[in-house]
Amino acid sequence: MTAKPRLSFWQIWNMSFGFLGIQFGFALQGGFMSRIFQTLGAEKDALPLLWIAAPLTGLLVQPIIGYLSDRTWHPRLGRRRPFFLIGAILSSIALVFMPHSPTLWIAAGLLWVLDASINISMEPFRALVADKLPEEQRSFGFVLQTLIIGVGTWVASNLPWFITQLGVPNEAGPGVVPPSVKVAFAIGAFVFMASILVTILTTPEYPPDDLERFRDAQKQRGNFAGEIVHHVVHMPAQMLRLGLVQFFSWLAFFAMWSMATPGLTEHVFKAPAPDPAAFDMAVPAQAAAFQSANAAFQNAADLVGSYMGYYGLSSMLVALLLSFYAARLPLNRKAVHAGSLVLGGIGFLSMWSVPSPAWLIGSFALVGVAWASILSMPYALLSSHVPAEKMGIYMGIFNMFIVIPQIVAATLLGPSLRTFFANESVFALVISGTSLLLAAAALVFVREPSHAPAPLSSQAH
Repeated sequence: MTAKPRLSFWQIWNMSFGFLGIQFGFALQGGFMSRIFQTLGAEKDALPLLWIAAPLTGLLVQPIIGYLSDRTWHPRLGRRRPFFLIGAILSSIALVFMPHSPTLWIAAGLLWVLDASINISMEPFRALVADKLPEEQRSFGFVLQTLIIGVGTWVASNLPWFITQLGVPNEAGPGVVPPSVKVAFAIGAFVFMASILVTILTTPEYPPDDLERFRDAQKQRGNFAGEIVHHVVHMPAQMLRLGLVQFFSWLAFFAMWSMATPGLTEHVFKAPAPDPAAFDMAVPAQAAAFQSANAAFQNAADLVGSYMGYYGLSSMLVALLLSFYAARLPLNRKAVHAGSLVLGGIGFLSMWSVPSPAWLIGSFALVGVAWASILSMPYALLSSHVPAEKMGIYMGIFNMFIVIPQIVAATLLGPSLRTFFANESVFALVISGTSLLLAAAALVFVREPSHAPAPLSSQAH
């Protein structure tokens, strides 16, 4: 196999830059979909089930895209970039239309489209790092991706609040998404497309070592489903060990994305979403009461989104520190991941008892430490255990450990909150904290490779 050349900082930056747009899409979805659902009349305990579109889509799409991208070679776009482009176009369209949904079922349907499209772009990005970088640069590559993801999370999470400060209305009539959210999603669509194009236009891909044999293999029609099942059954042991860690990690974040808005607007801001059916809009006093309650909820939801952005800002800073460290010294990825998950668990647990809303900044900052590690360390721990020619399909299969816990949470979180926690949504965040602590404990089964990668300072730039 041909040795891969070491890449400069800016080459790695450009190949990872498309993640800015991908994270704009995910941050807008994660921070504001529950708000859109509640505005369109969804009951809070139905929110996790409405979110089930996202993980179900990922479960189907990611292994398939990984399989197809391993077997693709386009003379101009290469192996992974065709999927970046297709996903970006579809995601941008879905982002534009999402906040204009007239009914709840249309919004839920567009979530399917949006999440499938983001996954088409995202999964090959993980494989691209392993395709392009030698082993000793992979930790740095995944950490730099996390740095860009942090920037996207922070900026996108604050967009509706910032747009409101510029004078765009943050309120609308019953069942109508406010203009500030619509403008934010339109900006997200533009950023998604533009950032993906930066990566496509600046990052060439390496052709297969034996292009003729690769093309012959492309022409052979294998058992598509059978091959995916085969790789699931024969996945590397390290992937299975990391899968348990991923299960608890992503269950925690799904609970946050789906329930942070109702949980924190109710428990911390004391401004729950009003039910239009409880008000007689023909009576001026009741119509005014609804408008007042709705304004309080929309403003609180803006601030929840803004405070959630601090987990992106925190993850960006942590990724920056890790990138400086990994550029100079070997990184104990297992120890870093365990410590980060514990800090994130403490951050989630603290949300139940914060004395005032501003304290949520600190809580989400701790969550961001875990987020930075979740987006980089598991992939760095896994990549050296996966054969290069199967990187796409194995990264897709590995992402099943992301979506399966989300399906579990989508199915069980609402009934669990009703049955055990008097339907108080804030306890979803307590579940998140506990889950991250369990993820840290599960790392005891994961192996840190005995050979440490060389520090990047010894490499050409």
